[in-house]
Amino acid sequence: MTKPVVYDHFGTRSGLLAALYQEFDARQTALMDAALDASEPTLAGRAAVIASSYVDCVLLQGREIPGVIAALAGAPELAKLKRDYEAIFMEKCRAALAPFAGSSTIAPAGLWALLGSAEALSSAAAAGDITAAQAQDELFETIVAIVARSARGGSPSGAGGM
Repeated sequence: MTKPVVYDHFGTRSGLLAALYQEFDARQTALMDAALDASEPTLAGRAAVIASSYVDCVLLQGREIPGVIAALAGAPELAKLKRDYEAIFMEKCRAALAPFAGSSTIAPAGLWALLGSAEALSSAAAAGDITAAQAQDELFETIVAIVARSARGGSPSGAGGM
């Protein structure tokens, strides 16, 4: 059995998946950076940019990207690549949203919640389960809630410990 022709260029399936993800991330980063630079310096402005940039990028890349993201988690070297890019995205979001978190910083758990929501909502929109507008609106509200929670000191309003 012979290797698929595409492996002649990328070497392995892992190499191909890594290249696809890197291209996806580069495109997403460029779009988001430009939009953040042009956005209103408000929580609503920044949250809208993050939500629309993430969802739009996944939709522009088609239905393949959620599959690539899922496949990246399947191999240790690819999972590390994905986590490295996730850390960069979360840091970019933290920096963009930090001015609206009061004297607090946005907790890592909040950033992971933002990322998980972005991935799930974008994936659902790409699959046609929800519209792009629904995905963006829900992600926007999630981002605003995460920042508001951070501004209150990290705990839900009126909630006690378990």
